[in-house]
Amino acid sequence: MRGEGCCPTMDLLRSEEMQLVQIIIPIESSHLTLSYLGDLGLLQFKDLNADKSPFQRTYATQIKRCGEMARKLRYLKEQMGKAGIVPSSLPQAPPKLDLDDLEITLGEMEAELIEVNANSEKLQRTYNELLEYDLVLQKAGEFFHTAQRSAVVQHRETEGQQSAEASLESPLLHEQEMSTDPSKQVKVGFVSGLVPKEKAMGFERILFRATRGNMFLRQEPVDTPVTDPVSGEKVAKNVFVVFFSGERAKAKILKICEAFGANRYHFPEEFSKQLQALEEVSTKTKELKTTIDLGLLHRDNILKNIASQYEQWSYLVRKEKSVYHTLNMLSLDVTKKCLVAEGWSPVFATKKIKDALHRATVDSNSQVCSIFQVLQTKELPPTYYQTNKFTSAFQEIVDAYGVAKYQEANPGLFTIVTFPFLFAVMFGDWGHGICLLLCTSILIIREKKYSSQKLGDIMEMMFGGRYLIMMMAIFSIYTGLIYNEFFSVPFELFGKSAYACRDPSCSDTTTAGMIKVRPAYPFGVDPVWYGSRSELPFLNSLKMKMSILIGVSQMNLGIFLSYFNAKFFRNSINVWFQFVPQLIFLNSLFGYLSLLIIIKWCTGSKADLYHVMIYMFLSPTDELGENQLFPAQKMVQLVLLLLAFVSVPWMLLPKPFLLKRQHEQRHQGHQYTPLENTDESVEIEHVGHGNNSHDHDEEFEFGEVFVHQLIHTIEFVLGAVSNTASYLRLWALSLAHSELSTVFYEKVLLLAWGFNNVIILLVGIIVFVFATIGVLLVMETLSAFLHAMRLHWVEFQNKFYEGDGYKFAPFSFAIISEEEE
Repeated sequence: MRGEGCCPTMDLLRSEEMQLVQIIIPIESSHLTLSYLGDLGLLQFKDLNADKSPFQRTYATQIKRCGEMARKLRYLKEQMGKAGIVPSSLPQAPPKLDLDDLEITLGEMEAELIEVNANSEKLQRTYNELLEYDLVLQKAGEFFHTAQRSAVVQHRETEGQQSAEASLESPLLHEQEMSTDPSKQVKVGFVSGLVPKEKAMGFERILFRATRGNMFLRQEPVDTPVTDPVSGEKVAKNVFVVFFSGERAKAKILKICEAFGANRYHFPEEFSKQLQALEEVSTKTKELKTTIDLGLLHRDNILKNIASQYEQWSYLVRKEKSVYHTLNMLSLDVTKKCLVAEGWSPVFATKKIKDALHRATVDSNSQVCSIFQVLQTKELPPTYYQTNKFTSAFQEIVDAYGVAKYQEANPGLFTIVTFPFLFAVMFGDWGHGICLLLCTSILIIREKKYSSQKLGDIMEMMFGGRYLIMMMAIFSIYTGLIYNEFFSVPFELFGKSAYACRDPSCSDTTTAGMIKVRPAYPFGVDPVWYGSRSELPFLNSLKMKMSILIGVSQMNLGIFLSYFNAKFFRNSINVWFQFVPQLIFLNSLFGYLSLLIIIKWCTGSKADLYHVMIYMFLSPTDELGENQLFPAQKMVQLVLLLLAFVSVPWMLLPKPFLLKRQHEQRHQGHQYTPLENTDESVEIEHVGHGNNSHDHDEEFEFGEVFVHQLIHTIEFVLGAVSNTASYLRLWALSLAHSELSTVFYEKVLLLAWGFNNVIILLVGIIVFVFATIGVLLVMETLSAFLHAMRLHWVEFQNKFYEGDGYKFAPFSFAIISEEEE
């Protein structure tokens, strides 16, 4: 029996062998059984109650109860966030509370916090009101003191003028004034408070219009924003005093104050009462501040106690909710004493599941053991690969295109090598590769720290693919050494160049006059070739031909994988009428082109391969002349051309007729089903849920099959040409990366160096660094990554990969989502 982590790389070639199992669980041990199976995480349950709504299921009440506890936990977490308290992420022992005790505890904690918050809000509001009242007493007191001083001075001046202009009529006027009815004297009132500063102008304008100018308003801005008692937010405000005459004016002013959100406060007229009010406000403010601080300290102690256990409580609630949700997928038997479960599990997990069932029976003191049995079915099983932190990123690239069908050949195994290699062909520069390697090394070294933290979306994506980026960097260093490029600069790392100048007249920009004086450069491109402009066509030709060789090799790998699929599923028709003609067609044309490229490299021939391939079709019987690379090349080309033409009808015609014959043989003599097999047929249909049990009973449409095969043949023939051309993107992006790197080096760094100025040099270095990071290490990396992904999805995987399966989604506590539904 294989363990979960045994040979993960080899397990990627084929998905794990799966089985449909049925488990009959006694009700008294069902909860504990599901808990143990959730810890194991190797069983995907089927919903046997799909026809029932969530509210009609057996454990709907328990799920609702868990949902209510989850709501209380979210409330507690929200309160911790407001107080700046972070739940403890340290590993804790399993929670000792059961669900009933936790429900009581959460209810008590929520009620206590609600009460504490309500009292704190009332005290805070009263405290803010007292602060505003204190401001009103200070600012309005200044208004009145200033007005009184001005009135005294004005009164004295008026009395002096009246005594100097005294006359005989003065006593008569005095008597007239004294005889005036006191009830007819006008009484002036006032309203004081604070109004938001942004509303002060509108407040004054509306007051003037409402009272028709029969009021006097005095405002004074507060130096610092104050906390509004109602909203609890910091607001810039003005202290105001409105003087008016009459009750009607007062009623209008009060309504306007309410409309503008102005808080009114009583202001005593007598100076002694003002001093008394100031003293009382100051005393109450200090007392309230002390009370509020004690309340906040008490609340923080409660929240810290919650924070130390929050993760345990949250895990327990999520775990219980997932258990009851899974129990709702099980069906009751006729006796209503057992639950019947069906699901998929890997074959290697059989013993582990049986052990978990046995432990649950013993621990729950159940008198009846759970029954485990394997069911026979024609239903397509889910796809399950055992991946680890290294292979998971490569498998995710494949799964993003489509999940492999059960036991289908998985391209994820080959992607581990081919994906970073194709990326490196486009990104080849060992300087840039070292930069990528250093960045991903930080993620790998600190993976334990980062794995327990919540990272941003982009950082999370990079951390998940850290080993993929590491492989891309290593392969980029390798191809960069082959290209002999370090930030576009060639180096003689593996020895001296094989070429030297014949005489002093030759320069570095031309190979004219260069002679070979040493053995060939041992590894990669000779630095003289890279540095000479006349040899750039050679580099372009090298990369272009390498792209063709890589493309043809990978497409051949895809066709061979289609052969392995056909052999594995015992489909001999696909072996002989799909794999063989596809292999012949592709290699008769592009395999032959790859062979010519290799022969030309080995022999040093100057044959024109474009001419050879074009006239292989236009004039196959003509002599090749100087373009001949090996003896009997003309005869070989004629044979290959004939095979290419034969392979097209080979793919198109036989397969539909063979499928029709196969269908007729399968249904010959079976028009009537024996009566005794009826029950068995129903049983098979029930097990398979009707997905694949009637595939062989469907009517065979020869025209539809023939058209489908025609489309498939045309697609492959045209795709063989277009896919081979598509691999030339390896050459194009490699050339673009190299030229961009050269531009940044020559037009920025070397240009700044040539000025012999320290400031210009520093600016040039900064521009070079930012351009290299932003363009070459970020944009070019993303571009090469996307193009490598496209080559795998379209050019490679379409040769053999259907990707119409579905993932194995086991019931596991290890993958419980943090988000509550």
